[in-house]
Amino acid sequence: MARITLDHIRHAYGPNPKTDKDYALKEVDHEWTDGGAYALLGPSGCGKTTLLNIISGLLQPSHGRILFGGQDVTMLSTQARNIAQVFQFPVIYDTMTVYDNLAFPLRNRGVSEADVDRRVREILEMIDLADWAKRKAQRLTADQKQKISLGRGLVRNDVNAILFDEPLTVIDPHMKWVLRSQLKRLHKQFGFTMVYVTHDQTEALTFAEKVVVMYEGEIVQIGTPTELFERPSHTFVGYFIGSPGMNVMPAEVAGNTVKIGSETISLGYAPKTNGAAKVELGIRPEFIRLGREGMPVSISKVEDIGRQKIVRARFADQPIAIVVPEDAEIPADARVSFDPDAISIYAGSWRVGREG
Repeated sequence: MARITLDHIRHAYGPNPKTDKDYALKEVDHEWTDGGAYALLGPSGCGKTTLLNIISGLLQPSHGRILFGGQDVTMLSTQARNIAQVFQFPVIYDTMTVYDNLAFPLRNRGVSEADVDRRVREILEMIDLADWAKRKAQRLTADQKQKISLGRGLVRNDVNAILFDEPLTVIDPHMKWVLRSQLKRLHKQFGFTMVYVTHDQTEALTFAEKVVVMYEGEIVQIGTPTELFERPSHTFVGYFIGSPGMNVMPAEVAGNTVKIGSETISLGYAPKTNGAAKVELGIRPEFIRLGREGMPVSISKVEDIGRQKIVRARFADQPIAIVVPEDAEIPADARVSFDPDAISIYAGSWRVGREG
């Protein structure tokens, strides 16, 4: 296992980068703890796979260093870094049996056959392929092949880190849940440093202790699932985390109040927006109360999603979503109030507080 230090890492695929726009990965300067479970979360093209490949050694950064446990590994190969990596699509040996595919990384390192057999059988049970151990891999389905690839990444217990690049893409939804649970159990049992790339917020939030949210080549927040939900540091985090995402509306701050259209809301503190040209108020749909008191809204649609309803409405001429219990009354003359503790103010897309 290793503590991973990203020391002012930047990367550009083109020659002679001059501005931030030239970098696929803008500056990253973070340290991830030994034995931590991290998810890199963000949309396609945000830089998460670039960062993962820099960690693995498949890519050398244009600038900066990467350290494992304090040792500079920037110029070392993937093999020299002693990591395991599982890719989005299965990388296996079709002519080998399932058992031999899992045994290969161990045999290649001179592990005794008794230890190989014990470890391979543990992983076969974990990925639900024990009954397929003697089958040739070429005869398996795509999701079974990906399970083998996943198992190959997990079979060694001497690695510095295990890196996953969207490993569950071709696996059915139920098995995704099972394998995520198994990965969490494995992490708790052996304490591997794990980094898991995904665009799926459910995968990220259920797997990781800390989620690293990326947007347009930079890290916009690192936090626990609770921190990302309750205190998004950037409007993108508010949009991307949650279903539906955070309501973000243009606003004007005056002292300890904020104005949206003709409606004024008391904050109880004075945000320091530092003269930003773009100021916004963010509040999650779960923290808006719908009833007969408060500020007027115009309801356009109610979506029943089982245990809850999503109310689509307009507030101060801005679209908002409100989450209410399934059996909640929807008044004809509806009004809303915002939980003051759940309001976030953003200046230039970044969250500000009492001190800016």
